[in-house]
Amino acid sequence: MLMIQGLHYAHPNKDVLFAGINLTVNKHQKIALVGNNGTGKSTLLKLLGGELQPTSGSVKAEPKPYYVPQILGQFNDVTVAQALQIDAKLTALAQILAGNVTDDNMSTLDDDWEIEQRCAEAFALWGLGDIDLNTPMASLSGGQKTKVFLAGIHIHQPEAVLLDEPSNHLDVAGRELLYKYISSTRHTLVVVSHDRALLNMLDTVCQLSHRGITTYGGNYEFYAEQKLIEAGALEDDIRSKEKALRKAKEVARESAERQQKLDARGKKKQEKAGMPKIMMNTMRNKAENSSSKLAGVHAEKTGSIAGKLSTLRKEQPAVDKMKMDLDNSSLHKGKILVDAEGINFRYHDAELWHQPLNFQIRSGERVAIRGQNGSGKTTLIKLILGQIVPTSGTLNSVIANAIYIDQDYSLIDDTLTVYQQAQKFNLGALQEHDIRIRLDRFLFGTDDLDKPCRSLSGGEKMRLILCSLAIQSQAPDVIILDEPTNNLDLQNIGILTSAINEYRGTLLVISHDTYFLDQINITIEITLQ
Repeated sequence: MLMIQGLHYAHPNKDVLFAGINLTVNKHQKIALVGNNGTGKSTLLKLLGGELQPTSGSVKAEPKPYYVPQILGQFNDVTVAQALQIDAKLTALAQILAGNVTDDNMSTLDDDWEIEQRCAEAFALWGLGDIDLNTPMASLSGGQKTKVFLAGIHIHQPEAVLLDEPSNHLDVAGRELLYKYISSTRHTLVVVSHDRALLNMLDTVCQLSHRGITTYGGNYEFYAEQKLIEAGALEDDIRSKEKALRKAKEVARESAERQQKLDARGKKKQEKAGMPKIMMNTMRNKAENSSSKLAGVHAEKTGSIAGKLSTLRKEQPAVDKMKMDLDNSSLHKGKILVDAEGINFRYHDAELWHQPLNFQIRSGERVAIRGQNGSGKTTLIKLILGQIVPTSGTLNSVIANAIYIDQDYSLIDDTLTVYQQAQKFNLGALQEHDIRIRLDRFLFGTDDLDKPCRSLSGGEKMRLILCSLAIQSQAPDVIILDEPTNNLDLQNIGILTSAINEYRGTLLVISHDTYFLDQINITIEITLQ
């Protein structure tokens, strides 16, 4: 069992990340931990895994869970065995087999005589048979590094496993192996992921937010349905509060007008009756105090309703606030944009693809480019954009206006601020307040406008690109997305999905995320081998 009670964690600079967190994970339970970027999901995993210590509260995790981290660059200076923390055991085993049977070596090995066999089995299972335990981690790809840590599950044989974005760098084959493990294992699991196919394999979803942890007793599909119901109820509540606010303002206005008429009528009567001036002043002061008190009552009521309405609007899902509002592509639907006949590309005296490629891409189509890591997906995009030419075959492309959103978000100039970046796309001479309105719609408030782009997260950069396209107004004829969901949380994936589904031009997508491809209505697939 994993148990968190009254957990409070503050960063070294004293900024509080979360407080009062409670969570219980029972033996063999499989839990998805979801939440927006910045809520502390990865930190919570590290606290469960003993990588960090809480500021206050308690974390009970015995025996210690096995932790698969999301960020792997910190292991570049060590070997595979060192990253898996089995180097000391392997050295002790080698010493013992060489005849150096000391108490220290025997204690380090701890009767784990099958560790080498388990390593071989685990590496074979995850397709790492050609990687040695002494291989430097720096020489491995992102997908291989992830597989090394996934192989560590079989090597260490833990009771509980913590997985932080485990499918991020995996190709289709790697994801299938991961899904097979997730669905068949008896391990207790806590998984942070934006991979919705994976999330559907877990029996409980726990949402981490500023309010704490909310538990939904079902998989991701069930969670998404519940969030839709909540969003609908929230929308009804917002409309009800808006109606109440309008009514309260109307009542306040009518009451003020009625009081003004009464005061004016009373003043005329007093003047007509020849009432002494001192008495008239006294009665006027009483009338003004009465009017002021009445206005205060109405102001308090409207202020209360307005405050509640503001709170409700802050709870509104971000995806509901955003609209791309792009014009349609100027190309007529069905126009042939790319015509490839027998194309291939040669790297180091070898053809990239086993079979030459033949395909057409027409205006308005939604095309997925799929294949394992290293199959040449990015190379094909460069060929389509005319950045390189095929070494065999012919490729004709008439794409003139394309936006390429790569994994590094190269459309974003890191030397600019958020506002300056948006202004770069202001081709229609929008006024400053119009740009601010559009930035706010994409969750960039006043405090974010002077923030340097280099400090933005992947999700924030994606939102800024989408916002910039909305500011540009004229839609590109083609949008190309290269692994667009890799660095995004569920909220930002929802934003991207909604924006892409508004777009009416041609779409090319490189992605291993089959759930995302289904959501954006892919019509054609080009599979590379």
